[in-house]
Amino acid sequence: MKKWFQLLRQAIRGSEESFTEGSINRAIFLLSVPMILEMVMESLFAVVDIFFVSKVSTEAVATVGLTESVITLVYSVAIGLSTAATATIARRIGEGNHAQARHAIGQVILISLSISLVIAVIGTWFAGDILRAMGADAKVIETGTNFARIQFLSSPVVVLLYSLSGALRGAGSAATAMRSLIVANVFNMILGPLLIFGVGPFPELGVTGAAIATATGRSIGVAYQLFSLTKVNKMLSLTWADLSPNKEMIATIVKVATGGTVQFLIGSASWIFLTRILSEFGSDVVAGYTISIRVIMFTLLPAWGLANAAATLVGQNLGAGKPERAETSVWKCASYNLIFLLGLSVLMFAGAETIVSLFSTNAKVVETGKMALRVLCLGYGFYAYGMVVIQSLNGAGDTKTPTVLNLICFWAIEIPVAYVLAVILGLGPVGVFASVPIAESVLALLGIWRFRLGGWKVVKV
Repeated sequence: MKKWFQLLRQAIRGSEESFTEGSINRAIFLLSVPMILEMVMESLFAVVDIFFVSKVSTEAVATVGLTESVITLVYSVAIGLSTAATATIARRIGEGNHAQARHAIGQVILISLSISLVIAVIGTWFAGDILRAMGADAKVIETGTNFARIQFLSSPVVVLLYSLSGALRGAGSAATAMRSLIVANVFNMILGPLLIFGVGPFPELGVTGAAIATATGRSIGVAYQLFSLTKVNKMLSLTWADLSPNKEMIATIVKVATGGTVQFLIGSASWIFLTRILSEFGSDVVAGYTISIRVIMFTLLPAWGLANAAATLVGQNLGAGKPERAETSVWKCASYNLIFLLGLSVLMFAGAETIVSLFSTNAKVVETGKMALRVLCLGYGFYAYGMVVIQSLNGAGDTKTPTVLNLICFWAIEIPVAYVLAVILGLGPVGVFASVPIAESVLALLGIWRFRLGGWKVVKV
């Protein structure tokens, strides 16, 4: 027991090391613990925001839901760059080339700023039009335009927070990424209620206050990451010289990031269509769906911690010329994920109504959210393996395969099934909810099949 607590303390404190030697279980533990905590911190942004916003009005919750469904386009870019950062830097660390790892981080920062600033300008300018296109009614547009503008304006911070976290994970410094999210969340949780409800000297800004609090918290988190990379981390002591553009390295990173971005964009865009279908059933249904998705995010993001640990282990071990060790690491991560999510699905199904009731007292919102939670958690067993193998392919630099699989499952299966079940067959919102575990289960099975073929072992990054 003493050794276990020592290992836990080491995982949380963090260490600068390669995970290409020694016990695989130890490597998974040291990486996954801070990564799971990091994902919990990221999911807290969603849950904390929706908890306080739900106290404002149903329209405020609908505003968050509709805006977030579009902001996932920003997250697509962020996650694509995070994927590229992890794959590239993990490979260099596995090779023992720390100088190139540092330079790669500098290029990731340049790319992140270039893309996100364009998104920020366009999104901020057309915020109201975007909400209108998503089917928002006049009251939601009036309430949520400023919220949407601030969310888009903070795009550079979102992209940097994700991409730098990916870089730190690839280097094996997962604890630093975790601490940056803890710092960001602390400020978000303090500022959120102060700005939403106007506590003390702070103005009462409603849903706009939630956006300001989140943007501020994330900005501070990015500042912490940059401080760690320039002043604290000895293995990755970033300098101004690392920010000098390197066309060849930028091209490599963009190539991998494009695959990661497109694959997530395919999935996130499908969520936009699902939200659009649900908007036809009213704001109460959208609000219930939004609450359920935030809860699902809270439960699945910790599982993504294990998936990210697998991606780092794959990248580092391929860099060290140990593909078999990489594969063994993936199956072990998947097994642990399965145990976690199966147990969680039982609790989610049984306590769905109680969970949703914490966020709303509106009977229709609670009923919709309860049904959504119960249907969505039915696919948790498949999610467990699917997320690990897909992320492992990304960690190897093979972002093309997950992109194709996402296209098949989310566009050829999920969206058509949702429309047929909800509209043509008249099942309503339940039909939309059911399409999600159906598509995700197919994605998991196809992902396992492709991973077993082993083509990812020879991908060059």
